Amino acid sequence: ERYMFARILEITPKLEKKDELIKTIREEVLPILKKQPGYLELLPFVPEIAQEKMVAITLWTEKREAEKYVNEVFPKVEQILKPFLAVPVVVRTYTVETTLCTHFVEALTAAA
Repeated sequence: ERYMFARILEITPKLEKKDELIKTIREEVLPILKKQPGYLELLPFVPEIAQEKMVAITLWTEKREAEKYVNEVFPKVEQILKPFLAVPVVVRTYTVETTLCTHFVEALTAAA
């Protein structure tokens, strides 16, 4: 069985900075992520209601790859995001039960 690993980030942007935050993620954070071993995808969920938190999920091939990123690279990413945030990012980690999302896994692993 192959498992993926997910980091789920709750992001609370300053209201007037939301568009700038999204642009910064696209232009500065995404290129950093794409260079990381084991990184698969970033899934950003932008709420329809302005005051709600954004959720961003990063998917990784393995937990140890994600942990290496957390220790070595994520502090830099946090500094990039900091000016746009109302509160610090909240991060939770999960194992992805890949048997329930086979189409998604096939698409991701074919692209990787």
